[in-house]
Amino acid sequence: MKKIALIFGVTGQDGVYLSRLLLDKGYIVHGLKRRSSFFSASKLKYIYKDLIPLNTNFKIHSVDMKNKKSVKNMIEKTHPDEIYNLASQSNVAESFEISEDISNSDAKGVLHILQAIKNSKKKIKFYQAGTSELFGKVKEAPQTEKTPFNPRNPYGVAKLYAHWITINFRQYYKIFACNGILFNHESPLRRETFVTKKIVRALCKIKYKKQKKLFLGNLHSKRDWGHAKDYVLAMWKMLQLNKPQDFVICSGKQYSIKEFINYTSKQLHYPIKWKGRGINEKGYNTKNQCVIEINKKYFRPAEAGNLIGSYKKAKKILKWKPKHDINSLIKDMINHELNYKENDIKKF
Repeated sequence: MKKIALIFGVTGQDGVYLSRLLLDKGYIVHGLKRRSSFFSASKLKYIYKDLIPLNTNFKIHSVDMKNKKSVKNMIEKTHPDEIYNLASQSNVAESFEISEDISNSDAKGVLHILQAIKNSKKKIKFYQAGTSELFGKVKEAPQTEKTPFNPRNPYGVAKLYAHWITINFRQYYKIFACNGILFNHESPLRRETFVTKKIVRALCKIKYKKQKKLFLGNLHSKRDWGHAKDYVLAMWKMLQLNKPQDFVICSGKQYSIKEFINYTSKQLHYPIKWKGRGINEKGYNTKNQCVIEINKKYFRPAEAGNLIGSYKKAKKILKWKPKHDINSLIKDMINHELNYKENDIKKF
């Protein structure tokens, strides 16, 4: 019989790539979205690309994670073998403005899933999507599964509750539940509220004179960036283990926002020259036109520390390591922007 997977948060980039992966492996996939979420035709087209059109193994449902009964009913209806919780309101800067909403979805919603699994007659494996924001103001670098947590924003705090409640249910109720502590991972399907997508889209437009300037926050903020395609494979591998464990998933390399811009501009053959320091640092094109500028409103209220992970445990136990580097990630994102007409693609 085919395995059945239930994916909370199927409309995000991870949900799309994970759906493709599981469908290719012969799963029946039930994807869950918020009732208010619009599942764009472009994402459906992406999922079905190179697969049988109108794949009957893939179904979309609406669910309210804040509602315990809604979550319980969906799990009873679909009878999953595996549940992947990728649902999250993950905009770190916005998390200060909507902290109560994030607490209800990113923290309490996970508890609803675990309670439903505990009460299910079927043995269900569970994956909880964590984040490097758990480490926040870091205690050590690189960060591993043993590094103390110290979140710096409401999003990270909510995810910390989700992380520990998953461990508690695993230990107390013997549920097969894994936490993936995933560092920043990007793709062509990223929403423009994320800085990598914002940079790639803006520089593509600036090069072809469809936009004049890009405004950013802290150019020297550093992150460990990987490709979502690699990271969803790690999620699946976790649930194929005999015993549940938690894993850091990362690239093990770190780049600043400024370096990400430089790599992108190089691939676009659109050189950027930097002038000034601090808040006055600006990027200029070869015609000496200012195309990148800093705006204080894009600074985070509390910046995270030196976020860079180690995937040694994942390499040893999951036999996993990233296939994409920073340049292949940027290449994918640029190709997506240049090969599709903007009007044909919904902004993710």
